[in-house]
Amino acid sequence: MGYTKFQYGTLQSFCHKVFETFGFSSCESRIITDVLLLSDLYGIESHGIQRMVRYHMGIKKGLIDVKAEPEVVFETPVSAVIDGHDGMGQVIGHRAMKIAIEKAGQTGVGIVTVRNSNHYGIAGYYAKMACDEGLIGFSCTNSEAIMVPTFGRLAMLGSNPIACSMPAEPYPFFFDASTTVVTRGKLEIYNKLEKPLPEGWALDKDGHSSTDAADILKNIVHKNGGGIMPLGGNSEISGSHKGYGFGMICEVFSSILSLGMTSNYTMQDSKGGICHGFAAINPSVFGSAESIKRHLSNYLQELRESPKAEEKQRIYTHGEKEIEALEDRMRNGIPVNENTMLELLDLCEYLNMDFSAYFGDYRPQKGTIMFENNY
Repeated sequence: MGYTKFQYGTLQSFCHKVFETFGFSSCESRIITDVLLLSDLYGIESHGIQRMVRYHMGIKKGLIDVKAEPEVVFETPVSAVIDGHDGMGQVIGHRAMKIAIEKAGQTGVGIVTVRNSNHYGIAGYYAKMACDEGLIGFSCTNSEAIMVPTFGRLAMLGSNPIACSMPAEPYPFFFDASTTVVTRGKLEIYNKLEKPLPEGWALDKDGHSSTDAADILKNIVHKNGGGIMPLGGNSEISGSHKGYGFGMICEVFSSILSLGMTSNYTMQDSKGGICHGFAAINPSVFGSAESIKRHLSNYLQELRESPKAEEKQRIYTHGEKEIEALEDRMRNGIPVNENTMLELLDLCEYLNMDFSAYFGDYRPQKGTIMFENNY
C-alpha cells in the first residue's frame, strides 16, 4: 500500500469536522485535531490521523464518553488529581497540563495525575505545551497492557511512553518515546502494509519471538498472552529489565498516584481506564532561567559537533528530526497511508459526510483493511 500527501489545512478541516460530528464541541475538536496532526507533522504516523477510526470505535463501544466532564478530585498548591470520567484523552490531557502550567506559574512546580481517561495521543504534545511557556514539561501515560515483563509471557504493562521537553536554542530539547521497543500503533502500520515485523519487537502467546503483526495484535486484544518487548528486548543481557523498569515508573506517575487502573486492568468491559501523569517546572526555581536555557543550548550544540562515527555525517539531538519533519510536511504535505484513507472513506459514509468536500476527486486504492473497522 502506498501513501498520498495532503496539505495540513485539508486534514485539519476534515478532522475538526469529524470530531464535531462525533459530538465534541468545536473547542474540544480543535484540541483533539491539534494533538493528532502534530503527531503526523512530526512523522509519528502511529499516533496521527490513522487513529481516528479507532477513536470512533471506542465511542461506539462506550469506552469514550463524548459528554464527559473531567473533575478535579484532589488538589494542593502544587498538585492535582483529575478523574476523567471516561472522556477523550486529548481533552483531559490538555486540561491537566494547563492546570500543571498554572500551578508552575504560581509555585514553580505543577504536578497533575489523571485516572479514568482514554488514549491521549503522543505524550510529547503535553510536554511541548509546558515548554512553549518557557517551562520544563513532562508527561507519561499507561495504556492497554501490551508490554510483556522480562521473563514473562503475558502483557502486563502498556507502551507507557515518557516525554520531556525543555527550552533551548535554536530549538527545544524534545524527547518522546515508549518504554516498549515500539508502540502498538507501529504494529498496526506494519499490519496495514502486510509486512512482517522486524525481529526483536514482539512475542507470541508462549513468549517466543514473533514477526506476525496480525497474530500479536489479536493476542493483545483477546488477552491470549504475548505482546511487545520492553526496551532492551526480552533478555537481561540486552537490557530488557531497564525498559520494564521505565514502564513501571510511568505506572507510578499515572495509575498509582491517581489510584487508577494499572495497565493490566485497562481497556476491558467497555472501560478505558487509562491514566496519565503531567508535570511543569519553572527553571527559575533553580536560578536564572535564561542562564539555564543557554547552558542546555551550549551542551546540545557540543553534542551535535562531537566526533562522528565512521561513515556517519550527523549527530542529532532530541527534537531535531521532529522540527525538520514538521517544516517539510507543512511545505510539501503530510503522507497518509492508503489503507488509512480507505478507513476514513468508510467513516465518512457511516457519518454521512461528504468525503469529496475535503479530498476532491481523490479516492484511495482498494486494499485489505487488516483490523475490524467495518461500518
